[in-house]
Amino acid sequence: MTQRAPDAAAPRLTARRVGIDTYSENVVYLNRECGVVRAEGFQALSKIDISVNGNGRTISAVVNVVDDARIVEPGEVGLSEQAFEQLGAPEGAQVSIAHAEPPASLRFLRRKIGGERLEREQWFAIMRDIAQRRYAKIELAAFVVATSQFELDRDEVVQLTEAMIAAGRELDWRERPVVDKHCIGGIPGNRTSMLVVPIVAAHGILMPKTSSRAITSPAGTADTMEVLARVDLGFDRMSEIARSLRGCLAWGGTADLSPADDVLISVERPLAIDSPGQMVASILSKKRAAGSTHMVLDIPVGATAKVRSMAEAQRLKKLFEYVARHVGLTLEAVITDGRQPIGNGVGPVLEARDVMRVLDLDPAAPSDLRQKSLRLAGRVIEFDPDVRGGDGFSVARDILDSGRALTKMNEMIDAQGRRADPPALGALSFDVRSEQAGVVNAIDNLQIATIARLAGAPKVAGAGIDLLRKLGDPVAAGDALYRVYAGFPADLSFARRLCDRASGYSVGDAQAIPRPFVEF
Repeated sequence: MTQRAPDAAAPRLTARRVGIDTYSENVVYLNRECGVVRAEGFQALSKIDISVNGNGRTISAVVNVVDDARIVEPGEVGLSEQAFEQLGAPEGAQVSIAHAEPPASLRFLRRKIGGERLEREQWFAIMRDIAQRRYAKIELAAFVVATSQFELDRDEVVQLTEAMIAAGRELDWRERPVVDKHCIGGIPGNRTSMLVVPIVAAHGILMPKTSSRAITSPAGTADTMEVLARVDLGFDRMSEIARSLRGCLAWGGTADLSPADDVLISVERPLAIDSPGQMVASILSKKRAAGSTHMVLDIPVGATAKVRSMAEAQRLKKLFEYVARHVGLTLEAVITDGRQPIGNGVGPVLEARDVMRVLDLDPAAPSDLRQKSLRLAGRVIEFDPDVRGGDGFSVARDILDSGRALTKMNEMIDAQGRRADPPALGALSFDVRSEQAGVVNAIDNLQIATIARLAGAPKVAGAGIDLLRKLGDPVAAGDALYRVYAGFPADLSFARRLCDRASGYSVGDAQAIPRPFVEF
């Protein structure tokens, strides 16, 4: 969005909110019989600038042409939800439209599509225009594919990261250390942040955790925390809670941190592209923009994880460390066991249950979630100069076992706004059973995540999977491996059909269990 005086001679139409989610892209709708369309030659997929008469705001958007006056009448311009929010004008306001000038950085973007190496100022120009949504999705898709196909060298990744940071808001907490913990993803149920934050905050280190909602996974940290408390906090409220309690668990969508990354993610995820350079720039730009000074990065390795070999993990670790050092972030990357989901629950309600069981010291709490969270929290606590290296785990364990982490979590839940009516577990369910006796020797992370999503997670918070067996567990023929929960019959049917094709579990000889790749 830019501030610009509208052209007095530009055609004027009435703004109408059409209630269509166009996923991080500004889209407008013009009736084919609109005089502007007929006279000015606006066609489908044309790019236009829309200016609000009176407030000086201008956005760029892609045109869709409609033939149904119930959607948009000839004298109106329909705005998608994203365009309506960006423009900031009330429905019924008079707006001016004009043909959009090509983004100033278009020639640089085309050079990258052609496989050329870009310089620092060229990355900055592209990220500014992406953050202002001056590119159409088709142009961004070509850019994303090019940066994946022609792999970025490490200095280009540094420049891309710096450009993403500069295109949005940067927070300064005015103290050190300000810590964070992040996992590169791909492991269902890996809800360690919801344990690390209260442990570290109870120790006294500032950990203002802003997390994303799930896009392709069955739950993100924000989705799971939302089972317990509000997460859509404005920045001022989030800051107040974090400073008072030394931590928070909030959704980062309102903070305008690395907005160019949000736009790029909306293209990368449908294409299933997550190249190393893009991944590093995405994660580190968000963390640095959020004011973090120190960070622990979790890189799970396993046959069905994002990273599938120790050699690949080491290469990624070195790239993260190099870029973090150049953008002023102290980073410690750890390689962890990614052979199977962490915890028992997959889906917001089930994952929140696991987290609270660990905090409550419940005997039914999943031990793998507890142990991994303690080890990660220990690494974060060792950023405290008063904690000797190697002592962080015992400090974290004492905080958890004493109940101080549970107290801190309850304080954060109350401050953010405790849910008076937390969502319930899905009312519909079925069990997936083993067809043979043996031991569980493989669990497919991706298949489990896909089944949970087909069951409705995270949109239906109570949907998901409760894992009843993990790697190495003995089973008899007919024993339940996991239980699938859903809120609607159609979702249950979709999940059941996928389970019938492939359960995601392998049962057989214990000798076939893959060995873990871990640094802990």
